[in-house]
Amino acid sequence: MLKDIQVTGQKDTRSGFGDGIAEAARKNPSIVALTADLAGSMKLATFIKEFPERFVQCGIAEANMISIAAGLTIGGHIPYTTTFANFSTGRVYDQIRQSVAYSNKNVKICASHAGLTLGEDGATHQILEDIGMMKMLPGMTVIVPCDYAQTKAATLAIADYVGPVYLRFGRPVWPIFTSDRPFEIGKAQVFSEGTDVSIFACGHLVWKAIEAGKILEEKGVSVEVINLHTVKPLDTEAILKSVQKTRCAVTAEEHNIIGGLGDAVAQTAARHFPIPIEYVGTNDTFGESGTPEELLKKYHLDTPDILAAVEKVIARKNK
Repeated sequence: MLKDIQVTGQKDTRSGFGDGIAEAARKNPSIVALTADLAGSMKLATFIKEFPERFVQCGIAEANMISIAAGLTIGGHIPYTTTFANFSTGRVYDQIRQSVAYSNKNVKICASHAGLTLGEDGATHQILEDIGMMKMLPGMTVIVPCDYAQTKAATLAIADYVGPVYLRFGRPVWPIFTSDRPFEIGKAQVFSEGTDVSIFACGHLVWKAIEAGKILEEKGVSVEVINLHTVKPLDTEAILKSVQKTRCAVTAEEHNIIGGLGDAVAQTAARHFPIPIEYVGTNDTFGESGTPEELLKKYHLDTPDILAAVEKVIARKNK
């Protein structure tokens, strides 16, 4: 039951990355960290203190950072590039496509401050298109963890995964609720089993989905909440197992509904088991300045929006 999920604290997901890369580096001497003038924001202080010889400050030159990282893999290093999600993808897409994805380089593109919850920095620093951009690249693995604990686990896991990875996380302090749950790339986490509706979510919206699920359970709705932290490769087995029971779904993500998690789930359903689906995400728009809470509410990414989508999709199923 969702009511049994325990919140063990609150911390930003980028701190999970910072703690994770330091721990990964202690275990693996091949790991190096690169940043584009954002070491503090990316929580790299511990890594830099312990491994100064394995840290590269590239300055405000993100394209150069990606190219350096691609080159470092040739010598057997495992480079983790670090900057904001907007600058990790939109600014350097050509370098990622040509120098990393095309040649299947073992580069870990680690992107903080993703989505709307970057907050007051506004639309020029927010990005709501990056999941779609990155999952369309052949061979690129895309991971969107939901809390501090899972971000740390994912940061450790990608060290052992051979191939290019996009790891997307965020800025705001957020509930920690996966501390006792194992993380495996490509394997969904099922938080509750149900028969009335499936809610698939990633990133910060997993917690919002759990909040909505608790309310639904109190109302007698049997809800299945699933964390699809790996958007690519997608756990199609978990998706189909769920929707074959519930026969309807809601997807929730801090991303444009065009090209993100919702589209990935809908494509899977369309090919194997067509069902009604409702999206919770931004609708073909840029963001703006504001607090994370204000922006989630304004752009309809909050708990009440998931509840409204569930009501709508169940009604569609029952027509």
